[in-house]
Amino acid sequence: MPTTTGTDGKVRGDGSGLALLVIASCQLMIVLDITIVNIALPHIQTALGFSTTSLSWVVNAYTLTFGGLLLLGGRTGDILGRRRVFIFGVLLFGLASLLGGFAQNSGQLLAARALQGVGGAIASPTSLALITTTFTEGPARNRAFGVFAGVSAGGGAIGLLLGGILVEWLDWRWIFFVNVPIALIVAFAAPRVLRESARHPGHFDFTGAITATVGMVALVYGFIRAAQDGWRDGLTLGSFVAAVVLLTAYVLIERRSAQPITPLHMFADRNRAGTYGIMLMLACAIFGMFFFLTLFVQNVLDFSPLEAGLAFLPVSAVIAVGAGVTSQLLPKYGPKPFMVIGALLSAGGLAWLTQTGIHSTYLGSILGPMLVFSLGMGLQFVSLTLMALSGVPDHESGAASGLLNATQQVGGSLGLSILVTVFGTATASEADKAVPAFLAQATPLEKLAFQRTGQLPDPWGDQVLTYGVSRSFVAAAIFAGVGAVIALFAIQVRPDDIERLKGNGAAPMGG
Repeated sequence: MPTTTGTDGKVRGDGSGLALLVIASCQLMIVLDITIVNIALPHIQTALGFSTTSLSWVVNAYTLTFGGLLLLGGRTGDILGRRRVFIFGVLLFGLASLLGGFAQNSGQLLAARALQGVGGAIASPTSLALITTTFTEGPARNRAFGVFAGVSAGGGAIGLLLGGILVEWLDWRWIFFVNVPIALIVAFAAPRVLRESARHPGHFDFTGAITATVGMVALVYGFIRAAQDGWRDGLTLGSFVAAVVLLTAYVLIERRSAQPITPLHMFADRNRAGTYGIMLMLACAIFGMFFFLTLFVQNVLDFSPLEAGLAFLPVSAVIAVGAGVTSQLLPKYGPKPFMVIGALLSAGGLAWLTQTGIHSTYLGSILGPMLVFSLGMGLQFVSLTLMALSGVPDHESGAASGLLNATQQVGGSLGLSILVTVFGTATASEADKAVPAFLAQATPLEKLAFQRTGQLPDPWGDQVLTYGVSRSFVAAAIFAGVGAVIALFAIQVRPDDIERLKGNGAAPMGG
């Protein structure tokens, strides 16, 4: 599989398609694993004994290590060479997936998920940075960015569909096993189609990476603990205190470090800082929507895993449409209109989902708002990606891409933990009302079963779950609304920025 390169080492000609295929395949594998697990959550909960609130750790164990170490992963590629770091990350991801598939208890699964996050944190930022060092600036690079953004945005929905197929036809463990052959193929092809990048001297900011990751774990744990044991619980309060101390230390470390993993000067650019803020809010909303809608359609609407996966398939198609439209119109109108309109659409779709009730149906109550939300996502992703990396020197592209991805993953973990807290508080309140009503009309056998399990039978249990889900969407809509406010007031695109986009020839996805 030969590549065609110029004197600057950038890929041109037929080889560019193969290089982009390898990079996009890696990103798709990593993004899939954020959501493919969601479809299997009820089966994982039964097999390994998770509670409903602790079940969110199956998602968060991955996204926290992923988001917390992305910045270090990006720096590692800059220092050691992006291709070799990319290959190592892909292989580590494949090994962790294999271990996750063989997990026999909750602890083993969470450890494997955390290791997957480490592998993803190494591979993902280097894959995005490889675009900047592999493709020449202009139409070729913009087209690659469009494909990468489309994969990142639509991969989540594809993961839900693939997860449904694997769980329905095989077993929940295959959502992990499926990554192994993909990782091996990508690792085999990478040295044949990707050129190694130049190494940039530097050191690894392990202290900054550890304080950031542990601080976020403490913050997320505090929210999830609050959902289970209340805000006055000692461990809840202790977790929040630890999070404040560690994250404050992280900022101080980064300010004093000669080579920080988080180049704080990137936040000095108003547009870039605003872009990170919008991505943070969008991720908070995305993770919550997928997590709670997946539980709702399987537990309340009684969808099978495959039916649940198919239910989310339109999400991917609408995201692709939105991203394609944005790529074509971005040079003419600039990124701000797509950021504002996209965030407003996402907020509107989530606000619509707050009306979800016990008698809601997929076609009548779920599909419409889900498509509105997805269109908003599609409008935002391409413009956010281009804005975050615009004007970044080549030697900092790994750190810049790592910061963008870290914002997405950390925002998703933080948002999901907050929404789980809202869900836990709402379901506890609703259960306090439902239990007396249930006991007043329950048969002796039903009362005995409730005393043994503590679980309300349907339709009482569905009512409690649905109420918690609908309240969670209120918080998710607020997150998306804050993103719209940031886009409206923080982003300032100058006329020369639009002229530069025209000169670069922003291309539609896959065009």
